[in-house]
Amino acid sequence: MSDKPLHEEKPPLFPSWTYWYVLVVAWLVVLIILFYLFTKAFS
Repeated sequence: MSDKPLHEEKPPLFPSWTYWYVLVVAWLVVLIILFYLFTKAFS
């Protein structure tokens, strides 16, 4: 095993990975809401 520290990778487009996590969770919430509304409209 190597004693080298882990290389911290810089995420694309955003300054930190936290922004990506928030974006992905927000996108999933939006999709859930849209599918819920779609289901209500056509049921």
